[in-house]
Amino acid sequence: MRSDWKLVAMEDEVRLLSGGTPKKSEGRFWNGEIPWVSSGEMTQSRIFDTQHHVTEEAIGSGTRSVPKNTVLVVVRGMSLAKEFRVALTERRVTFNQDLKALRPSAKIDPGFLFYYLQSQRNAIRDRATDASHGTKKVETHVLKNWPLPLLSMKEQLYLRDILSAYDDLIENNRRRIQLLEQSARLLYKEWFVHLRFPGHEHVPVVDGVPEGWEEIPIGELIEDNTVDLQTGPFGTQLKAAEYSEDGIPVINVRNIGFGSIRPEKVEYVTEEKAMQLSKHILRPGDIVFGRKGAVDRHSLITSAEDGWLQGSDCIRMRIKTKKLSPIFASLAFREDSHKRWMVGQCGNKATMASLNQDVISRISLLIPSSEILLLFGGFVSRLFSQITVIQRQMSESAKARDLLLPRLMNGEIPV
Repeated sequence: MRSDWKLVAMEDEVRLLSGGTPKKSEGRFWNGEIPWVSSGEMTQSRIFDTQHHVTEEAIGSGTRSVPKNTVLVVVRGMSLAKEFRVALTERRVTFNQDLKALRPSAKIDPGFLFYYLQSQRNAIRDRATDASHGTKKVETHVLKNWPLPLLSMKEQLYLRDILSAYDDLIENNRRRIQLLEQSARLLYKEWFVHLRFPGHEHVPVVDGVPEGWEEIPIGELIEDNTVDLQTGPFGTQLKAAEYSEDGIPVINVRNIGFGSIRPEKVEYVTEEKAMQLSKHILRPGDIVFGRKGAVDRHSLITSAEDGWLQGSDCIRMRIKTKKLSPIFASLAFREDSHKRWMVGQCGNKATMASLNQDVISRISLLIPSSEILLLFGGFVSRLFSQITVIQRQMSESAKARDLLLPRLMNGEIPV
């Protein structure tokens, strides 16, 4: 930190607000319009929307709302053993008791506060103490007394704008990817759900299966050795202590999205360790499922993730036949009907949903004729090629931002 920067205790310029959880039994509190943020949504640095929403009645009845441009931090949870999570809201939200909302005075810009705390994540994480049931917590007094640079508003906005330019670029690219994925999904639905594929007017359909098509459970393809399943390494093969600061990325359950990779919070192992686990190295076209919790999700591996490693709580599916393309299978797995089927097969009221190879083998796929599959592949492969290029651009932007962040926030780069 530059010696000429004035430092104050954060509590002098920032209010810390607590959140909460409305009663689950009170239906009038849930399924509203206001996003409710838990620590799970804090894997991203900007909060646009969340899985759960609450109603206006929930405000003051268990939770609290904060406006756009509020800084949220995770102060309790198992994730604190590895990282201190910080996010900036992009709309009005509510939040649970594991988070604190930080509302700065007129002297502090919220965006500057967000990026400053991003630069302090490791130091604040190291101040976390043990809580109950294996969780960690950051005591309120630690945050209140944390040193905060009291720069001029002009200096704060200058620093904020440099860093937010990278995040804006990343967000724009994320939206471009969403549009491309939506185009592919709509085409899949039109051809293979509504069966309005080219020439469908002249193809007889019996029991929902067009002539020349097949409905095949994945288990048959496994028996034919045209599909291979591989469960991730056992815990004894990949221990928590063997993760490193950089090296070969590892895809764990939290990195599995609805077809794509969630790049936030990726962990690494050394190249030597990856070679020891070579049968778990991923290649383009592999499909990775999560074994615990996120059973309705999967990730399609692209050239951008070539050589990454599957984590312990994952199952990899590798397609070795031209009869079934990985992109086609991935789009089938993105259908809501498939997601509901997976949750129904894996759900258990007493325990967390769990996926195994037996469930995957029972997944049934409607496989079109080779001509239709080839035609469809030509359309969507171009879309996915664009997605891969954009993903690489996002990764490079994030790396550049992360290299610049500490240098700006400690005054190494003159303002």
